[in-house]
Amino acid sequence: MQIFSQTFQVLERAVSNSALKHQVIASNIANVDTPNYKSKQVDFQSALSEALNKPFITSNKTNSKHIPFSDESNISQIKIKENKNTEIKSNGNNVDMDYEMAELAKNQLIYNALIDRINGKFNSLSSVINEGR
Repeated sequence: MQIFSQTFQVLERAVSNSALKHQVIASNIANVDTPNYKSKQVDFQSALSEALNKPFITSNKTNSKHIPFSDESNISQIKIKENKNTEIKSNGNNVDMDYEMAELAKNQLIYNALIDRINGKFNSLSSVINEGR
């Protein structure tokens, strides 16, 4: 019997992806004046799609001869892409502060929406546990 639906796992992965995107954006903003720094990006939509296609049960094998619970070859890491094609400043840096701040605001909205959805799920569970009180 499964206590939590698969929705919790999907939401957890989406929140983790959003937190990673926040770290990447913060790194870009912190390096706005660093010579030859190239901005990095995480594509949230492809990361979310990837998370939806991943198996929800993973195994931790202590021996290579053990049978896996899932197709472990399907598990992949989120990739952070470096934008090498543009150069905005004469020092080789390509961080666009306006773009980064807009992405930060958009990512914050996504993160808040995901957290609200998780809170709603937990509130529903709490209501069931407390028999609607």
